[in-house]
This record gives sequence, C-alpha cells and structure tokens, in this order.
Amino acid sequence: MSRLKDLQKNLFGGTTSNARQFGMIFTLLAVILYFQIRTDGLALTSGNLIALTQQYAYISILSIGMLMVIVAGHIDLSVGSVAAFVGIVVAKAITEHDVPWLLGILLGLVVGALIGAWQGFWVAYVGIPAFIVTLAGMLLFRGGNQYIGNADTVPVPEGFREIGAGYLPEFGPNTGYNNATLLLGLVVCLAVIWRELRARQVRQQMEGAEPSPLWISVLRIAVMVGVIVFATLRFAGGRVGTSFPISGLILAFLVIIYSFYTRNTAGGRHIYAVGGNARAAELSGVKLRRVNFLVMMNMSILAALAGMIFVARSAASGPQDGLNWELDAIAAVFIGGAAVSGGLGTIGGAIVGGLVMAVLSNGLQLIGTGSDMVQIIKGLFLLGAVALDVYNKKQGRFSIIGSLMRPFRRDVPADPVALAEASREDDKTPAAR
Repeated sequence: MSRLKDLQKNLFGGTTSNARQFGMIFTLLAVILYFQIRTDGLALTSGNLIALTQQYAYISILSIGMLMVIVAGHIDLSVGSVAAFVGIVVAKAITEHDVPWLLGILLGLVVGALIGAWQGFWVAYVGIPAFIVTLAGMLLFRGGNQYIGNADTVPVPEGFREIGAGYLPEFGPNTGYNNATLLLGLVVCLAVIWRELRARQVRQQMEGAEPSPLWISVLRIAVMVGVIVFATLRFAGGRVGTSFPISGLILAFLVIIYSFYTRNTAGGRHIYAVGGNARAAELSGVKLRRVNFLVMMNMSILAALAGMIFVARSAASGPQDGLNWELDAIAAVFIGGAAVSGGLGTIGGAIVGGLVMAVLSNGLQLIGTGSDMVQIIKGLFLLGAVALDVYNKKQGRFSIIGSLMRPFRRDVPADPVALAEASREDDKTPAAR
C-alpha cells in the first residue's frame, strides 16, 4: 500500500495522484487509443504521425503565442490574417523580386514584427482593447493578402518548402531507419535521464527536502524513455525519404525556448502578473505597457512564422490561407488549461490542448467523418471540456484543467489577487480582527 501511495504521489512529481495532475494528457491518450482501435491501427502508423506533425505544426506554433496573449489578459483575432498576409508578401518577394529564400524568411519575420508593433502600440499605449485592435487587424490584413496577391495563388521555390515539407536528412550506414531521427531520439532520451537525475541531486542538496524514492525515478524514466523510443522508431521507420519533419523540429525548439522563458525569467513572470491583476502588477514595478506591447508583437512574429511554414508545406500562398486559424489556436490554449480571465496557463498545456484537437480532427477524417461533422464535434468537444471543468471547480471536484496546472505552480507566480487579499488581511489591526 505504501508503494502505491508513493506511485500516486510522485510518479509525475506532484502532490496528488497522477490522474489528477495530468488529466488532459490522459484525455489525449484516450482519444489516441479510441481512434487507434476505430481505424484498425492506422492512427499510429509512421505515415499518419508524420503527416499529423506537418499538418498541425503551424497551429501549435500559434498556440504558443496565443497562450502568452491570453495569460496577459488579451485575445488576438488577427493571427490567421497576419499569417496569410506575411505568406503572400514572402512568396511575392521570392518569386517576383528574386529575393533568396533565406532572406525571404527573415523578411517575413520582420514584417510580422512590424505588424505586431503596430497592434501592440494601439493596445499598450493608446489603450484600445486587444479584441477591437485585432478584429480590425483581421479585416485589414485579410484584405491586404487579397490585394497584394490579386486573389491568386503564388508558388514558392523548392528550397523554401523545406521548412514546411522537409525532413531530417539521411546519413550513415543503412540501418533500415532514418539515422538522423534515431540520433535525435537518443539525444532526447539522454536529456530526460539527465534532467531526472539532476532533479534528484538538487533535492538531495536542499535542506529539509527529500527526493522521491529511487524506484519512482526509475519508473518515471522508463515511462518517458519508452514513449520517446516508440515515437522515434515510428518517425524514423516511415517510407524512404521521410523522417521527423523540419516543422516539428522548429516547433520543439520553440516549446523549449518559450517554456524556459515563461517559467524561469522575470519577463515571463511579469506576463502572469499582468494577467492576474494588472493594477497590482503595475504597483509592484512591472512595466505594464511594455509587457502588453511585447506580448502582441511576439504573437505576430509567431503568426508570421506559422504562415511561412504553411505556405512552404502547401508549395504556394493563396487567398484562403489562415482562415479560422485563430479559433484553433484559442481552442488549443483553453483546452490546455488557460484561464479565460488571464493569469494562468502553460506552454506545455497549450501544446497538449493543440494535440488533442489535432488528433481529434485527424482521427475523425480517418474514419470518414465529413468536414461539417468534424467542425460540429470539435466545437462540442471544446465547449464540453471547458464547461465540465468549470462545473467541477465550482463543486470542488476533480478539475482536469486545474489539475494540469498543479505541477507547474512552483514555476508560476502566485495569483496577485490572492496576494493582495492576504496583504489586506495582514494590514488589519488586532482590534479590527
């Protein structure tokens, strides 16, 4: 019985059962298992996993930026239009003005930054709500895409397509797998092992802290490494010429960078503070305008990158690019645990939410569901997931979204509202108490 309690408490580093801490992850696994059974094993084939990564990498990239926007207490409705606008600008520059594709990518990021600065100015320094500013941006840049492209498709060259449709290259001896993907999987496994051992060492050095039992650490490593090995062999064992997508590599790099930024830097903590209570954060010395400006600018830069990746995968930029992307990104963030009022959410949660929606869409398509029903089911899934979570919170029961946040609370600043209330209680005189 003691071992079972240790397992429940420590398997994923939390203070309660792993089911309560990682409810959304288990929801993802349940969705995968369901479609794996319904499709007779097609959902987890190498070809489908590779296609899934390429098809939805741009939405996951958008969800990273959208998470930061929503945590700061805003919303961005323009990301799809910004992505489409940047896509047509870059495609035109490369094909009609002979701009090298590498410089074209840099141009796209600069255009995204300028758009973000434009929208950030109105939000941060003029004080117009982000909802209104980005609604105007959605119309403005959608029209700009059609004006510049004359409502036509514009193809892009082969080299540019690598960021959206390319794969890790093949090298070394013939192993029957893509060696670059195998090497990537090995590096990730070693990183997981090192992180676990490093965490144990840190806790042993902390006075009064006791690390989890060794067998728990071994089990945790075994589970993580097992998942990584399975995914590595799937991605490395696809048809000849395919492997882990470049777009997936870009996404993984962004997840690492932004996760570190939001959880371990002062700038990241300021975003949470502003979303939790903007007035309290400003009184604490947080530069409110700068935070809001940078959050909006960052969102447009990531939208520009997502747009270029989509254009690269599609081999052309068109007038229908980016339609409803903002809705998919917002859905991913809220399913992943962000609070509607701001102040709560994690990059990892947004990615998991995006994966849930991606697997749901992909699985429904594999079993032959029509596009109309796919949209209906996705909408009902989003509404049901958030409504059930809100209801459980009010009833004091298990909350999937709330449980997903629990492992990260040591990295996320305390709620400024709660701190302010506690401060007021402390300031009361003994007589008043």
